[in-house]
Amino acid sequence: MVKKKSKKEASATIARNKRATFEYRFEEKMEAGLQLMGWEVKSIRMGKVNLSDCYVFLKGGEAFMHGCTIIPLNTASTHVVCDPLRLKKLLLSRKELDKLAGLVERQGYSIIPISMYWRKGAWVKVEIGLGKGKKDHDKREDTKSREWEVEKARVMKKEKTRG
Repeated sequence: MVKKKSKKEASATIARNKRATFEYRFEEKMEAGLQLMGWEVKSIRMGKVNLSDCYVFLKGGEAFMHGCTIIPLNTASTHVVCDPLRLKKLLLSRKELDKLAGLVERQGYSIIPISMYWRKGAWVKVEIGLGKGKKDHDKREDTKSREWEVEKARVMKKEKTRG
């Protein structure tokens, strides 16, 4: 009997928008596909993507991601003009688009990309969050609680080594 070698699972995450979790309080998250060109997929495989100043807007019953920078590779495409800031269409069902449109228009939510990752090895997916912006006092409160967790872990570790 021949055993199959297990592949090392590489991290499926391509890029994260760390600033988004600091700036927004997300109430709901969902997964969306991306409509990409060939040179973009090659650049994403090399990790040349940035989600930091990215947001999603709805237009004509479709969702588009604006501000996602994908830096073209020199060797990826010689016959296509590469635009690093091209609008990327999000692939969502009609039901999901209608739900997003209703919440954005009526209740003032924002749609922000949180992370980009590989699904089943070949499909690029984006996790988008539906949320509202945090106030300054909320951000300070989150920072305090995060610092307290670190301090608490440090004290607990010190107690374990002592006792």
